[in-house]
Amino acid sequence: MKQTQKMIRNLESLRHYLPDVAAQLSEELLEQYPMAIPEYYLNLIDFSNKNDPILRMSVPSPEELQVDGTFDTSGECQNTKASGLQHKYSETALILSTNLCAMYCRYCFRKRLVGLDTEETVADVDAVVDYIKQHPEIHNVLISGGDSFLNSNGKIAEYLEKLCEIDHLDYIRFGTKTPIVLPQRILGDPELQQILRTYCAKKQLYVSTQYNHPNELSKESVAAIRCLQDQGIIIKNQSVLLRGVNDSADTLATLFKSLTKVGIVPYYLFQCRPVTGVKTHFQVPIKQGIEIVQNVKRQTSGNAKDFRYVLSNERGKLEILGCKDQDTVLLQYHQAKHTKECSVIFERKITDQTYWYDGNTKP
Repeated sequence: MKQTQKMIRNLESLRHYLPDVAAQLSEELLEQYPMAIPEYYLNLIDFSNKNDPILRMSVPSPEELQVDGTFDTSGECQNTKASGLQHKYSETALILSTNLCAMYCRYCFRKRLVGLDTEETVADVDAVVDYIKQHPEIHNVLISGGDSFLNSNGKIAEYLEKLCEIDHLDYIRFGTKTPIVLPQRILGDPELQQILRTYCAKKQLYVSTQYNHPNELSKESVAAIRCLQDQGIIIKNQSVLLRGVNDSADTLATLFKSLTKVGIVPYYLFQCRPVTGVKTHFQVPIKQGIEIVQNVKRQTSGNAKDFRYVLSNERGKLEILGCKDQDTVLLQYHQAKHTKECSVIFERKITDQTYWYDGNTKP
């Protein structure tokens, strides 16, 4: 894949752009949590701003070596039915199609596998497809990773060909950040465009992407989104609330309004997960998150305020509805591993320093 050749992967390459930052990093850190930054995305950084949001999301930090947190906050390994296939929610199958991404996000909730040797990704596509065929309750599939568009065109076509033949699937989703971090993957590949157009005519395709800051909506990125839309694909966005990146109502309101201008639906705003190497420097307290969300919705209208503020734990994906009073938060399971818990509204006590609800107790 030609577009991935111009990547910043080691400290020597990083020194050309950010010598002071590179001097603070170690080979030990990059061995544990690899670095990959497309030159395109790196050049979105304002190099005069040490707090630049693009820099914070893409360039490693010594803080990642802190050991607080866990590697599987949502219990993904517990829901694996075949190599690379998870079935946590009745109607959805999740395929971990690759361990590769165009850019290794420093806040990644799959730091345990992305860019590393792993047995958690798909070993046999036919085994995955057979499982889905045998479970008619599955109405949609999310092809993720890593980044699903880091698969070869042939592999993407194979997934689509086999999945489009399954009558009980209503639609197929791809999880990809390539429109944001490597739009050339889409714009520069007519073959990929043709594959997507062909299969979108057979079964509705969606792309779930992840814009976290308005600075990511470059001219090239918007062109990649328009290209996907031209193939008939619906684009939805799932942002992550990140300290030092978008923990501001003004920033998120600008982002969501900008997304809707180009036909992207803001779908989720995720509470950052307490992942090892992430928890200590990216999480925002839930109370602060609720206040930010309320202020975003005051500044936006229509589709720009359709998003849900959610948290994904071992029991499911729950919406953070707001504070009942100063010490109590209201939560509702939007999706649940145990079907009887779906849509249940409940409350939990929180403090100013509550960052997470692990779901170990029933609602």
